[in-house]
Amino acid sequence: MRILLIGGAGLMAAGTARDLLSPLSPGVTRVIAADTSRERLAALQQALPDPRLETRSLDVTDRAALHALLAGCDLCVNGVPTFAGLQMALFEACLEARRTYVDYGGMGVYTVQQKAQQKRWQEAGVTAVLGLGADPGLSNVICRAVAERLDSIERINLYWAATRTGPENPVLVPPYSLSTVLAEYANPSQQFLDGKLREVPPQSGLETMELPAPWGRTTFVHSQHSEPLTVPFAQGIAEKGIREFTWKLSLPEREHEAWVGLVKAGFGAFEEAVTVKGVSVRPLDVLQAVIDRNIARNRVRIPAQESHEMHFAVGHGTRGGWPCRVTCRVIGRPDPLYDDYADAGTSMCMSVGVQQILARPLRPGVWAPEEYFEAEPFFAALRQRRFAVEIETQTIETPAA
Repeated sequence: MRILLIGGAGLMAAGTARDLLSPLSPGVTRVIAADTSRERLAALQQALPDPRLETRSLDVTDRAALHALLAGCDLCVNGVPTFAGLQMALFEACLEARRTYVDYGGMGVYTVQQKAQQKRWQEAGVTAVLGLGADPGLSNVICRAVAERLDSIERINLYWAATRTGPENPVLVPPYSLSTVLAEYANPSQQFLDGKLREVPPQSGLETMELPAPWGRTTFVHSQHSEPLTVPFAQGIAEKGIREFTWKLSLPEREHEAWVGLVKAGFGAFEEAVTVKGVSVRPLDVLQAVIDRNIARNRVRIPAQESHEMHFAVGHGTRGGWPCRVTCRVIGRPDPLYDDYADAGTSMCMSVGVQQILARPLRPGVWAPEEYFEAEPFFAALRQRRFAVEIETQTIETPAA
């Protein structure tokens, strides 16, 4: 397996490289991390002194350089942030080079455009899997596991809850790409309601539930994501009559307050330039620079914390003629191997997915994870890492109407 990571020194891709080069990932012969930042590439090489890791400086707009790298790989992971605006260009480059393509997805910004290219990719005999991380990615596979246990589906509601234990962090550290988290809080989202995709306001759908420790009482809100754009339309789900599919998230309370405040201050319009003393700047660039400087200056003040995450879906429908509720939870516990990487669950799920794609005959076309992966093998690989998987099926002893 020769795997190319574009944006390979970024937060998510660096974690994926670490998992691909770990003892849990047999069969990986080379990982090529390509990035614009020579400094980050050097840091990655120092952190992962493995002879299978190769780092390359790359400007992704240089088509010749990009295609030269694609020629030397079996699969390309697009780790460039969604809002950099390069997703479709990299997607098309992989089709042209006849190389398997995957991305971390997440926002649904390009999902519909990519899915519309299904016929072209099938005819070319090339495979693409969209949104292959934790959310989306693992979350989609969870939904498949729920759907497989129901004969008919009324609704599936999907959630992600993240929390940290330990001393409170006085420094704001984004859980993943800054543009992504701002968009999640600032943008309206598409949710599948009453059998149709409908736009709902940002931070709407407030829902509070009691979760086990360390989460406790947890409040969720809708956010922009790709799962509602694919799951209710997937084979094995759509034909079971699903009428509702929603996605909600919950970040740690203090971080949640910070992101809400930044959006209130106008940073939700992070791409729209403002003029400061005659200089045009994007709010995103200013905020990123301030956050990076603050982290660097106060690194010694950042306390040791443990990350906990729960991905779960609750499906309602029928099974054997009886009303039934199925709940699938995947719980991530602290792991010293990954705790110095942001959102390690996303990094590991990408690694798992990539290896399972390359270990089997490829299926040409453009797929969402719930269409491409079988749930049990995916869960088995996660159990080898730091995840617990729980599936509960509750039949209600009243015949369905």
